[in-house]
Amino acid sequence: MTNSRVNPKVDEFLSKAKTWQEEYSVLRNIVCDCELTEDFKWMHPCYTLENKNIVLIHGFKEYCALLFHKGALLKDAHGILIQQTENVQAARQIRFTNVQEIVAMETIIKDYINEAIEVEKAGLEVPMKEHQEYIIPEELQNKFNEIPALKTAFEALTPGRQRAYILYFSQPKQSKTRVSRIEKYTQQILDGKGLND
Repeated sequence: MTNSRVNPKVDEFLSKAKTWQEEYSVLRNIVCDCELTEDFKWMHPCYTLENKNIVLIHGFKEYCALLFHKGALLKDAHGILIQQTENVQAARQIRFTNVQEIVAMETIIKDYINEAIEVEKAGLEVPMKEHQEYIIPEELQNKFNEIPALKTAFEALTPGRQRAYILYFSQPKQSKTRVSRIEKYTQQILDGKGLND
């Protein structure tokens, strides 16, 4: 890893990490070997090519992960890429639970990173579903009619947040469950927050 490529904000992030510290450091060394620029975005180490996001290191309770911003376009020769939730269209993760896993997979990880770099260099884009393709459930439409301010607040949300709500509200088979979910999140929508904010 060349020191000119490291970002002091990532050093600080690593020094303060309460979990996955060793795993993050090993992942960082692997990614920095792949000639990407180390940045710090969304409170996490992010690696870019000509200011385009390629991969991000992040952690959760059960695992830490390498997130490929255009992972849906990778071949996934080893079948290790995971779609975090059904709402995520482009990004994919490789998940890890310990340092030994990461070390054992170093060559594979680098192959995936290099493939992600090639995808970016080729200018490939993940075809996104248009927001219009998502049907607003009847129960949500009824709530909009009942509370016009809710419709206004919902339409002010980013397309991704709108989509997440629509998918979440549409999932249950029973109408009463859909109504219950909408009731639970009405105030959060009015507050301008997304499903996971």
